[in-house]
Amino acid sequence: MITRTLLARSLRLGVLMLGTLWLQSCQMGGAPAPVGNIGERGSTHVVQKGETLYSIAWRYGLDYQNLARINRIRKPYTIYMGQRIKLSGVASRLKSSQTTASKSAATGASKPKTVYSSKPKSPAKPAFTRSALSWRWPVEGRLLKQFSLTGAVNKGIDIAAAAGTEVKAAEAGRVVYAGGNLRGYGKLVIIKHDDAFLSAYGNNESLLVKEGDQVAIGQAIAKVGANDQKIEMLHFEIRKQGQPEDPLRHLPKR
Repeated sequence: MITRTLLARSLRLGVLMLGTLWLQSCQMGGAPAPVGNIGERGSTHVVQKGETLYSIAWRYGLDYQNLARINRIRKPYTIYMGQRIKLSGVASRLKSSQTTASKSAATGASKPKTVYSSKPKSPAKPAFTRSALSWRWPVEGRLLKQFSLTGAVNKGIDIAAAAGTEVKAAEAGRVVYAGGNLRGYGKLVIIKHDDAFLSAYGNNESLLVKEGDQVAIGQAIAKVGANDQKIEMLHFEIRKQGQPEDPLRHLPKR
């Protein structure tokens, strides 16, 4: 009986020792957790080489001016590799309001319910306002995919064009990003036209401009490449204060 008890204790002790050694080896020799996607999952973004405040705002669908204000970054919006950029300035207030609501529910306090005689109407969407800019088509070609923010989302339009075709600036402005850091866009150019409007040109095989360049309407800024499916095309977007708008509502009819 004593022998069996001692044997059982020895076995348990051996298992514990093996578990401890395994944990130590994982901590010492295991690969660290990836940090490249932290900005996409949380409320901050760590600046990578080649990024600008404009490209970060574009990536997360934010207004670059609001992003600068939240992070107290002044013009000309210089940022540095490794800098941590806050992506939201309302998260803490939202969280606190949710906490207050939870406490009210826990204590039994609640607002009186409103009874409607008919279903309340949804607030009307703001009317579309055409910009005063003189937009032009960046390339000539067949429309492959239209703008859509539902279903198969496309935040711009896709225009068929042979690889190597010159991409023209849709309006005059300043290049605020020229590179390949934004996943899904390939080699990309972003142009700032005024305080509200930016335009972007993706899937290029090569770029003809660099960050800081002033470009005229119709000036060649890149050459058409192909997307991940090897389809030769230009992806074109227009955003107003960080929000994508249908380019077909701004471009001239053809």
